[in-house]
Amino acid sequence: MEDPLDKITEGKDLVGKIKNALAGFLGYVDRENRRDADKILREGIAQRVEKQWERVSEIQRDLVSAGKLELVDDLEAGALKLRQFADRLKTAAYGYAGFFDAVRIKSEELEKLYAYDVALLEKVDEIERAVDNVEASINSDGLPAALGHLKTVGQEAIDAFDQRKEVILSTEG
Repeated sequence: MEDPLDKITEGKDLVGKIKNALAGFLGYVDRENRRDADKILREGIAQRVEKQWERVSEIQRDLVSAGKLELVDDLEAGALKLRQFADRLKTAAYGYAGFFDAVRIKSEELEKLYAYDVALLEKVDEIERAVDNVEASINSDGLPAALGHLKTVGQEAIDAFDQRKEVILSTEG
């Protein structure tokens, strides 16, 4: 995935880029750029999750066509988790005003935020692998376990997003 900072700072002069690098914000450079970087990151993650949700929808159609209706509900539980994660990413107020309006961001708070950003990206990778596993398990005895794993990974992604939000909100004030 493209670095949100690169997308925001592209086209700026070298002096501006150096100033941004020296500011110590590591990507959430000034108030508007921090908001934009947060929005770009979340939109990119949401798009990746939606692609996986579409894959799951295709698998559901395949299961229906194959007459494996007893597994469709289990797969739907995983699909709902993916949809919920994508929706939270897309509908959260980007920038979390209290955090991004702050004049100074403590480095440990920024480190926590970046750790959660990395966790969200890793969760999407995990979701992709879980969907791959479901596809690979379609005609095997491992399908129920693969479906359960997809649901678990989806819930973990939602939890990771909620924890990120808590870190941001805890920096206010």
